[in-house]
Amino acid sequence: MYLSIVILPLLGSIVSGFFGRKVGSQGSQIITSFGVILTTIIALILFFEVGFNGALWGRISLLCRKLSNSGEALKLMVLNLIRKYIGGWTNYSGIVTSHKMSENEIGNRGSKSIADLYKPGSHISAIVKEQRVDGSWHALAPACLRCTLTGFERNSQVKILSNQINKPWLLQGRSYTSAAQPCLTQNLTMNPWFVTGFADAESCFTLSVVRNNKMKAGWQVNQSFQITLHAKDQTLIELIQSYFGVGSINYKHGSEVIKYYVQSIKDLARVIDHFEKHPLITQKLADYELFKQALLLIQNKEHLTIEGLQKIVAIKASLNLGLSPELKAAFPEILPVQRPSVLNQRIENPNWLAGFTSGVRSGCFLPRIINSSSSRLGFRVQLLFKLTQHSRDEELMKSLMDYLGCGNVSVDGAVDYLVVKFSDLTDKVIPFFVKYPILGVKSKDFADFCKVAELMQNKAHLTAEGLNQIRQIKAGMNTGRKFEA
Repeated sequence: MYLSIVILPLLGSIVSGFFGRKVGSQGSQIITSFGVILTTIIALILFFEVGFNGALWGRISLLCRKLSNSGEALKLMVLNLIRKYIGGWTNYSGIVTSHKMSENEIGNRGSKSIADLYKPGSHISAIVKEQRVDGSWHALAPACLRCTLTGFERNSQVKILSNQINKPWLLQGRSYTSAAQPCLTQNLTMNPWFVTGFADAESCFTLSVVRNNKMKAGWQVNQSFQITLHAKDQTLIELIQSYFGVGSINYKHGSEVIKYYVQSIKDLARVIDHFEKHPLITQKLADYELFKQALLLIQNKEHLTIEGLQKIVAIKASLNLGLSPELKAAFPEILPVQRPSVLNQRIENPNWLAGFTSGVRSGCFLPRIINSSSSRLGFRVQLLFKLTQHSRDEELMKSLMDYLGCGNVSVDGAVDYLVVKFSDLTDKVIPFFVKYPILGVKSKDFADFCKVAELMQNKAHLTAEGLNQIRQIKAGMNTGRKFEA
């Protein structure tokens, strides 16, 4: 119908020009006038359709539109009061979500999300369409628009141009600093693989053997699973305690250290059950296996005998840092048991890496300001993402190069996984941790890291004002972040 506006007058002119003698003067006038009148009627119809119904724009946008909410402010989506889904990191098709803003401010009613599916050695992006559903609600808060995830983009008629989705760190036109907000863990439920990753970075399985004349063997055996953090991560350690549902937290007034520990055999069974389902992958797995062997001896009361005690001391000799000088003197003939081998270290779930990076001693997001004679300001800014681990986990660190598709490994005593290339950080590292968030105080460092990345993306680091802004951000990150007890 739209082409008729052009075709009908042209057709009338062709008939009058080439067949005027046959149809006659009066016939030519009728044909030409009919074409013009019909074209006018169609044009009026299209005017009302485009002006009031937007049908033409709807048809055109189906062919060449970019993402529906591209370029607009980030709209916070929350799952609709379903506890089992609130605790997870992934939305599923058909789950109702709510826009935390007034419905009349929501902008485009149909929007899409990019779901990055990270698997070892590969990276797949899937587009999920969000569709408005009935049931917008309000109480004391402003009215909220409810939406449901309706499936992958391949099921939708809307075609997305490839150049609209080839930069995931842009979040389809949105500022990634708005997505990388600090996750201080309030009202969150931990992903089990996050817990395992964090335990790989920060936990410790310990056995203590101390003199006690009240015991039949003259020695007392104590066992413990523990995580020790700075007091600024109190909320995170409380969330870990809530996840396991057992154990205690040692708060020392005036101390900057806080410790979560599980000691009883009954409670440790909950911890063991978790790590059997979601196993450790660093060399700490060997400590865990030795710890389990000792727990079995304790459960069977063998630690109350000299023979059983010697078995436990032999296990302790291969656990963590080995025997103390006192135990070596008391048990000079004890030979350490063989330490289990940890092979085929492989990241099974991306949440493991989020948990591991959240560990205080493992992950680091660092902006660096380096002297540079080639820079107009005399300085250049470089971003660095680093994971540090004992050299015995070198193979695991090397596997990260394939897992994230970037970075390199440096071995100098400890082993460091490093990413310094700006495009790798903005296209791979930052989107990964936006999708699988850092938790605890380190999430603030990640948010600041993203701020610096965005300033660099906008070339602000090339100006004196922008460089000073980066200096201020850097001064408040990592060890420079102030903490009030």
